Formats: sequence, structure tokens, C-alpha cells
Amino acid sequence: MDSVEKTPNRSEQKSRKFLKSLIRKQPQELLLVIGTGVSAAVAPGIPALCSWRSCIEAVLEAAEQLEVLHPGDVAEFRTKVTKDRDLLVVAHDLIRKMSPDCLMEIFDNLELHIQNPLVLQSILSLMERGTMVLTTNYDNLLELFGQQQNKPMESLDLKDKTKVLQWARGHMRYGVLHIHGLYTDPCGLVLDPSGYKDVTQDAEVMEALQNLYRTKSFLFVGCGETLRDQIFQALFLYSVPNKVDLEHYMVVLKESEDHFFKQQADMLLHGIKVVSYGDCFDDFPGYVQDLATQICKQRSPDADQVDSTTLLGNACQDCAKRKLEENGIEVAKKLRQSEDAGGS
Repeated sequence: MDSVEKTPNRSEQKSRKFLKSLIRKQPQELLLVIGTGVSAAVAPGIPALCSWRSCIEAVLEAAEQLEVLHPGDVAEFRTKVTKDRDLLVVAHDLIRKMSPDCLMEIFDNLELHIQNPLVLQSILSLMERGTMVLTTNYDNLLELFGQQQNKPMESLDLKDKTKVLQWARGHMRYGVLHIHGLYTDPCGLVLDPSGYKDVTQDAEVMEALQNLYRTKSFLFVGCGETLRDQIFQALFLYSVPNKVDLEHYMVVLKESEDHFFKQQADMLLHGIKVVSYGDCFDDFPGYVQDLATQICKQRSPDADQVDSTTLLGNACQDCAKRKLEENGIEVAKKLRQSEDAGGS
């Protein structure tokens, strides 16, 4: 069982507790999975970012105003939003019928709506130290914020095999993989695995992605129903055996004790330890900041060693080689001098 470690927090809050097994992870050992909770905390003024339900409602309102969806379809989808439990299916059906302009309408000028960048800054600090990031979100708030900080951010989707493989192999430090696509390319949005048949049937890509679930510790942040997401399941869960032996983490709101502890038990079957950031959403940004700070304190065991693949490493190797050669020449000279002296 994990022990916990307390972290002094702001004076008006009680000290937080973190699983030691989590905060002792090196940043490069983690893969961060970002859900709608992150967007909701960063840009609360955009309802469409808060949840799938609010996103669908915002899209319907935009479709109605732009007159790009028949009034009968709008009424039908509004009924589904209130009654259907699987909102991903509703969203998928809606996107098939609507005009792409609707998403552009509700996500326009996102960078102007960043009110609370604390969570994004925390995520960026982890990325700087090697943490990989994927998201189920359509928005690119993280990339926009990173660009404001002069970071070479790049948004990826699963249809670009070359870049996906580069990202999965850890060669794109500031790459963010959008497994549902990005609002800036509405025609590329995908909500069910059938839209990614080329990906799921590509052995090289699937092996690279599933290897991440086996070798990295996934940290789910701001995620509610991610494990019920059909695309996430197809990419990471279906073909990975012995998930119970893995060590992943999910940060959640503790709405009630019964629900929280049931969720803990359910998630362990997927190798996921569920931890609470508090019983109020307002606690979320501060928790993520403190958690990121703790993880970023971890010093890589190789931090004091020069990487031989770097320019400095190669330079040092060249210096050492020259030194050995010089020493060899000196030894040879002394031997010749000794032989000359002995022969005289």
C-alpha cells in the first residue's frame, strides 16, 4: 500500500497529501492524459469546454443561430442530451450532421479566454522535463499558452502516422496528441474507432501506442469518462494484458465517499490508482500545481552524467580520445629514449 506525503500549501488551505509512488516518479516516466476538467479550469467563460454535455449544447445553439441544422434535428438532439447516458455517441451523431463552422464558432479566439493559466503552466513545466501529453479535448488551449511562453508547441492527430510515431517514441517534447482530433480541422474529428481504422489496423502504430501504456505511468487529469471512451479503449486498453499489474493514476473530484471508493476499486482493474484532489472543483488548479511541483523536484539519476549523444558528450569523448593519444605518444617517446640510452 502506498504511503502518503504531506506538502505545505497556501496558508488558508490544509496541507495536501500525495501518494509517494506518484510524486517520486521522474517526469519522463509519466504520460499526462488531459480531459475537459483542465479546459474548464483554464477558461471557465467558455461553457463548451466544461463537459461533453455543455459542448453539445453549445454546438446546438451555434447550429441553430447559423441555421445549419434542421430545427427538427436540433430538437431531437436536445432531447438526447437530457436522456442519453453515452454523450460521446450523441456528440458523434451530431458532428456527422452539423456544419464544421459550428465548432469554429464556439471555440473562436480561445487564447483570449484563458483566465486561470495555473494548470497549463504546471503541465508545461512537466513537459519541459520530459512528460508526454495526450488529450481527449478538441481545444488547443495548452498549445496556445505554450506558444505564448515561446515553446515550440505542436498539435498532432492520429492520422499523421510519421508524427504519431515520433511522439510515441519520445521525440516530440512539445507535441500534444489529440486522439479525437482538433477543432481547427473539423473534418478530421473522430469520436468512434471506425474513423481510425487505418490506425487501429496499423501494427507499428498500435504497438508504439500500447507500449506506452505498458511502460509509462499514465496520469489522468481532468478526466471523467476517459476509460469509457471507445477510441481510448481501442488504442490503449483492448490489447494490453495484465493491466492490474501496471501503475497509472487518476486525479478525481471526491463527490461522495461511496462513489469515490467504488471508483478506486473499479479502476484498479485497469492498473489505475484513483486519488482525490478535494471535494470542490476550486481545489483542482492548486492541487495540480502542487503535484507538478513535487514531481519536478525529482532529479534524474542520470542528471549528473553527460549524455554521450549530445554535442557536449561528443566533445568530451573527443577530448578524452585526444588525451589518450597524447599519452600514448608520450609513452612511446619515453620508451625510445630509454632504448637509445641503453644502446649507447
